[in-house]
Amino acid sequence: MIQAPARYALNGGTMGTRYSAVFYAPPGQPAEPLARSLFEAVDRVDRQMSTWKADSDLNRLNAAPVGEWVAIPCELMTVLAEALRMGRLTQGAFDIGVGRLVNAWGFGPEATRPDRGRIEAASTGPRAITTDVLHLDRASGRARKTAPLSLDLSAIAKGFGVDEMARVMDRFGIATWLIGIDGEMRAKGLKPDGSSWAVAHERPDRHVREAMGVIELSNMAIATSGNYRRWFETDNGFVSHTIQPELGRPLDNGVASVSVMAPSCMSADAWATALLVAGADEGTRLAQAAGIDAIFVLEDGTVRSTL
Repeated sequence: MIQAPARYALNGGTMGTRYSAVFYAPPGQPAEPLARSLFEAVDRVDRQMSTWKADSDLNRLNAAPVGEWVAIPCELMTVLAEALRMGRLTQGAFDIGVGRLVNAWGFGPEATRPDRGRIEAASTGPRAITTDVLHLDRASGRARKTAPLSLDLSAIAKGFGVDEMARVMDRFGIATWLIGIDGEMRAKGLKPDGSSWAVAHERPDRHVREAMGVIELSNMAIATSGNYRRWFETDNGFVSHTIQPELGRPLDNGVASVSVMAPSCMSADAWATALLVAGADEGTRLAQAAGIDAIFVLEDGTVRSTL
């Protein structure tokens, strides 16, 4: 008699948050090898791409002198190449060269509140265009900056980490799963009862965590960027962690969140940030031109969709 697949759940800490995997497999399948491989996958991404780890490969590149080639691992190379592609595709709405501004406004590893001196220093004078001054030599596995530049991969690394988890699940022959890091999720297959995986579409509320709807996923990823999870309250209002690269300050454009569905979570993650930064009108135009499925929730409660 063929036994019905059993439901398994694994999770752990990474990148300052949690990763999770829910999947169906034959009863009695040992979970430890899979759990170990999932942790190794997300930990590798964290060790390479974190701005919070002084010895990460990303921080080695950030600290390198201008013009010096730096050897980097293939995973980081993949993410940097995609980040540059997204920067060009979105006319700079997606920009990983905002590290100094992220720190200055209190959302990086160097401060916990906005620092006026750092803000002025990071905002003074012309800022290097990331897509012009970050050079990748993929054949030799190295990168360099041709002008001062501080990179931050917060808007793409988690999505890539989810994709790395997906590769582990596939390598272990798991046919149906839902995996995620924080709110970046990816699903494959259908549950044994034939239904899709269901994930909550969170209401962008700074004080209450609740769903405003449910999105069904199968062979698809979803990522959300918003102004309601990491923020400060000041005398002048709320300060969001997402930086508007062109203006050099936190985003304030009336968009509360953008959720994007795409085949890869790295793509969904990057697009969600790019569309949030671009704003409701330009973001909708960008999404439609690129064939991106996105849901915009504005601060007045209005919902726009390109689905």
